[in-house]
Amino acid sequence: MAKKLFLGARLKRLRRERGLQQSAMAAELGISPSYLNHLERNQRPVTAGILLRLAEAFEVDIRQFASESGEQGSAEQLAEVFADPMFADLQIGRQEILELSDNSPAIAEGVSRLYTALRERRLAPLEAGADGDERALITPETWVRDFIQARFNHFPELEEGAETLGGALGDPLSVAEPLRRRLKEAYGVEVRVVSPEELQGASQAFDPQRRLLMLSSLLRPENKTFGIAYQLSLLEFHPIIARLLDAARPPDNGTRHLLHMSFANYAAGAIMMPYGKFLAAAELYHYSIDRLCAEFGANVEQVAHRFTTLGRQGARGIPFFMLRIDPAGNVSKRYAGERFPFSRFGGTCPRWNLHAAFQAAGQVVTQLIETPDGHRYFTVARTIERPIKTELSGGLLAIGLGCSIEYAHKLHCAQGIDLEHAPVTPVGPACQICPRLDCAYRATPPAGAKLAVHEHRKTISPYPFVA
Repeated sequence: MAKKLFLGARLKRLRRERGLQQSAMAAELGISPSYLNHLERNQRPVTAGILLRLAEAFEVDIRQFASESGEQGSAEQLAEVFADPMFADLQIGRQEILELSDNSPAIAEGVSRLYTALRERRLAPLEAGADGDERALITPETWVRDFIQARFNHFPELEEGAETLGGALGDPLSVAEPLRRRLKEAYGVEVRVVSPEELQGASQAFDPQRRLLMLSSLLRPENKTFGIAYQLSLLEFHPIIARLLDAARPPDNGTRHLLHMSFANYAAGAIMMPYGKFLAAAELYHYSIDRLCAEFGANVEQVAHRFTTLGRQGARGIPFFMLRIDPAGNVSKRYAGERFPFSRFGGTCPRWNLHAAFQAAGQVVTQLIETPDGHRYFTVARTIERPIKTELSGGLLAIGLGCSIEYAHKLHCAQGIDLEHAPVTPVGPACQICPRLDCAYRATPPAGAKLAVHEHRKTISPYPFVA
């Protein structure tokens, strides 16, 4: 028997995002307002017919809208919040968290936002320029990261413009020269490679008075190309980016500038790797990063990041997640084409071999992992070089890519691996919410758990607890 879909919270959120009354949305769907009210209150399941009408009327991706991944991600985020010791005495159970996430997503988001502000210690009077917007209590990088992830790192408007432009530029392998010509002919901008001393610590800078884009001589070739594409994106897609910024309503100028930069970065990658061509090549080469780097003149990180953006309705790629860390374990990038199986507030599980990539520099390290909810993922870790190498910024970074095990057979790096019988490593989110008992890497017991430590008995885990 097919599982009934109760999607009331998502329907209500979609309606409010579009600024519609129930009567207006009901008319678009060809149903009565009372029936829509029943759907929103989960008193009726959403049928296949309703889903199809949603797709037609509101350009909704049915797969994403009806999937459990979005609500699971919200519930996992809330689980991290309520794992904080300040809530230990409340003994908030998993079922209560699921109910809050599913039935009151706006309240769940509000709780998460407030907790994030508390963690970041920004519950101080707003700075001038924030215009009284309490959302500014969250740091710009957190706000932008959450905004991008809420849209599964896919922006159709930028994709369409970049695909048109990228296709017109010619051979992607030598795209740097067409990009440079486009900047010169359309916008009167010269591109010049200069010494790092002239840039005073910047990797690139645009002088609007001189119509000059300066790129550091220390940038690697692929990053020089990306830098040109980035500047062209700022100019070429200014109207599109302005509309996206206005619709996003960032809380302050700092956040707006960071989101502006993120949109331009997104468009630059889409110009270098136009959606249709890139997806076709990715499928042809079984998502081989090295083959795609050679095909599009990009580097490993650029291709890996592009994997996470392939969410076009009707032409989706494999929904990858991606992390980038430094040798100390600091996470500097975190993107996902669908749900992300790791902690929002903490680092990564030490049992995931993303960290081991630093001991195998230049090699591809694969691993099958299983999260506490029973989901399995195929992951790839490898080191990358920084975009610009100086005495202060030298050294390696590591990226981790992963996808649900159901897609692994499509990957070049999974060929030859018996996915049915290969060893699986149990991993978890941050220790404070990880329910795994026998873990030698555990740094702290999960919040609210009762320790089972006894002086006459030592266990594998340094913090045994009562499940």
